[in-house]
Amino acid sequence: MQSSATIDRILSTIPQRTIGLVGDLFLDRYFDIDAALDEPSIETGLTAYQVTGVRCHPGALGTVLSNLAALGVGRIHPISVLGDDGEGFELHRLLSRKPQVVLDDLVVDSERRTPSYNKPMRNDGGTIRELHRLDIKNRTPTSERLERDILRRIAAAWPSFDAVLVVDQVSEADCGVVTAAVRRAIGELAASSQEKFVLADSRERIGQFRGVCIKPNEREWHGVFDDSGRPVGGRPAFVTLGEAGIDMVAADGSRQRIPGYPVDGPIDICGAGDSCSAGIACAMVSGESEAEAAAFGNLIASITVQQIGVTGTASPEQVRTRWSEVLQRKNGADRSAPFE
Repeated sequence: MQSSATIDRILSTIPQRTIGLVGDLFLDRYFDIDAALDEPSIETGLTAYQVTGVRCHPGALGTVLSNLAALGVGRIHPISVLGDDGEGFELHRLLSRKPQVVLDDLVVDSERRTPSYNKPMRNDGGTIRELHRLDIKNRTPTSERLERDILRRIAAAWPSFDAVLVVDQVSEADCGVVTAAVRRAIGELAASSQEKFVLADSRERIGQFRGVCIKPNEREWHGVFDDSGRPVGGRPAFVTLGEAGIDMVAADGSRQRIPGYPVDGPIDICGAGDSCSAGIACAMVSGESEAEAAAFGNLIASITVQQIGVTGTASPEQVRTRWSEVLQRKNGADRSAPFE
């Protein structure tokens, strides 16, 4: 299935493509803690962890965006909402460093917080482990005023997109960018432009999308198929299965397993699904089939899971290097990966 020619075709095509993004931008903030520097708090008696470094990255929708940028997509156009706060300032600063990212539709709203995942990473004698994460999210519904602004921006930008990726990250209903009204509008726009690839990812509401392709994982896929095994949204589903790969489910319910690529050594699955989404979209805007797109998504994820302690990305050079490793494995004893 996958071939060197396919890889080259995708990587040479995507610099001419525009991919739109709709959804929740998070700030992923890593706090590097050195256990050797622990201090007792005079006020509480508790241990005061000492932070020796702070690393910030765009998260959620931003992880997909970073992967698209790393792969070489020519124009990336996010539609999202930031709070008028420090996290929003930092996210905007990070995104402004990526020249292919269009910042015109990042709405700054004083009534919302910029969501963030804050991850303490404690280094104890060379052993690093993540402590309890601190999450900042909006837990009140998105206002009708802000929702109308988001809908207007989506409708205006839609014709310029070669593909659209939707990331519904916030678990609380209607408290993020992808409200019920936004979900409905995207379905209607997708129905009116069926040649445009639209892929939705959602932690809690993947079965509520209609008229778009969906990407549930093993935990999320319940309720997204009818009694005949067809996706309820009427478009194909990419069901991600971790190291086993992807089950490609066509609109008629027929299934095809697209195996994953074997990975040696330690892995970190944080952001693997988002990198897979980016790979799928890149293949689809390059004219590849859905099965080829799933295989390319698996390839990208096999690169990013090998990046420990950070949400990974894959550059064209890394893609070609990884593909060379896959071909070497193919010529050896292991022939379990999908090849042409």
